[in-house]
Amino acid sequence: MFETMYSRSSFIRTHLLSTSKLAQVWQPLLSPRFHGSTAARHDSDLKARIRSVRTMANRPTIREVVAVAEFRALWIAHAQSRLGDQLARVAIAVLVFDRTESALLTAVTYALSFLPPLVSAPLLTGLADRFPRRTVMVVTELGRAALTAAMAIPGLPIVAVVLLLVAVVSLQPLYSAARNALLPDVLEGDRYVVGVGLASATDSVVQVLGFAAGGVLVSLTGSHLALGINAATFVVSATLVRTGVRHRDASAATRRSVGRSVSAGVRLIWSDHRLRSLLSLLYLYGFYLAPEGLAAPYAAQAGAGDAAVGLLMAADPVGAMIGSVLLSRWLPVRWRSRSMGPLAVASAVPLAMSALYPSVPGAVVLWVLVGVLSSYTMLVHATFVRLVPDDRRGQVIGLASAGLQAAQGLGVAAAGVLAEVTTAATSVGLMGAAGGLLAVLAGRSWIRAERPARAAGTDRSRSTHS
Repeated sequence: MFETMYSRSSFIRTHLLSTSKLAQVWQPLLSPRFHGSTAARHDSDLKARIRSVRTMANRPTIREVVAVAEFRALWIAHAQSRLGDQLARVAIAVLVFDRTESALLTAVTYALSFLPPLVSAPLLTGLADRFPRRTVMVVTELGRAALTAAMAIPGLPIVAVVLLLVAVVSLQPLYSAARNALLPDVLEGDRYVVGVGLASATDSVVQVLGFAAGGVLVSLTGSHLALGINAATFVVSATLVRTGVRHRDASAATRRSVGRSVSAGVRLIWSDHRLRSLLSLLYLYGFYLAPEGLAAPYAAQAGAGDAAVGLLMAADPVGAMIGSVLLSRWLPVRWRSRSMGPLAVASAVPLAMSALYPSVPGAVVLWVLVGVLSSYTMLVHATFVRLVPDDRRGQVIGLASAGLQAAQGLGVAAAGVLAEVTTAATSVGLMGAAGGLLAVLAGRSWIRAERPARAAGTDRSRSTHS
């Protein structure tokens, strides 16, 4: 055992582990309690710490993940497409609020960018299993480009814009299901978790840029240019996927009907306590999304202009960018599953605090913190996808996406109703408080669901090292 520790010393120095990490590894050897009747227990603890150090040192780097050409194409395609999406979100939010001056109608319109997948996802996402996923992504992006280009036509009535928005959003779950189902084939092992973290962080960056630039762009030029840019990003995305991702055959061995595919996916989720618990944690984000839907009314309540809307909407993505990096690169693997529940509860606190003294600077700081803490959803997503069999992944991810979109849409709509009868700030605080209470229940459910798997893993580890 001591020979093992000495042989690991050069390995540890090579990977620049901190002094505290070295102390954690060597402390059991230097402690008098190591000897005697407790030696076996300390020996077991020492081995666990060595494995933890080894795991952290061998964790894939971002450079290694980006070096995978297929992931790089998917990553860039999604990032620039999301940039256009955020420009469009700001454009539509400002357009509706300027014309109606109603927090309720603004929130309802924003909610329509989430609710349609509740119907479309179960019906469409099975296509990601029945047809080649690259083809599904390309066709979907081209369809969204055409619909968004129509939204950019000057003088189009708001009702027509909203209907086109519903059509565009209805196609989104199909693209997401195909992309998310494809990623585990492109990135294997822990590279997948790092890749998901990188994609999430990048998504947050482009949301920040899109929201911030969108506020300025819309205030200077109106909504039509932003919508036109969004249409162009869909075309670029389709091109990158078509040229940068290799063809793979459909994953499903047999082609089920839509009804059978949906029912099989529902049964799979409902029969697995782990999947149900993960979804309950994921859907809490519907409460924590309230600030985005109420950014315009909140800015108006604080006495700020349209430019502040983009800043408020960008706050959560900034925090998510920071949180994604922290969780994917620095959070030890053994803590990932245990941290999801506590982080879900903690995400509610800054929202509740932002109701006390409404101001744009204070809200930006607090909502950034919400983004950091709510990055636990990245861990939930990665864990969920890995638990689903490949031949059912597209459909199951689609169903999960439909539920998430519904939770987000209903959450924003509920926040709008509360804002109509109280204030935007009070509504944000109430949504945070409600989300925190439900997070306690969801976290407990995940602990109970995960306990058997963790116990089985511990037993296997003991048998291996005995």
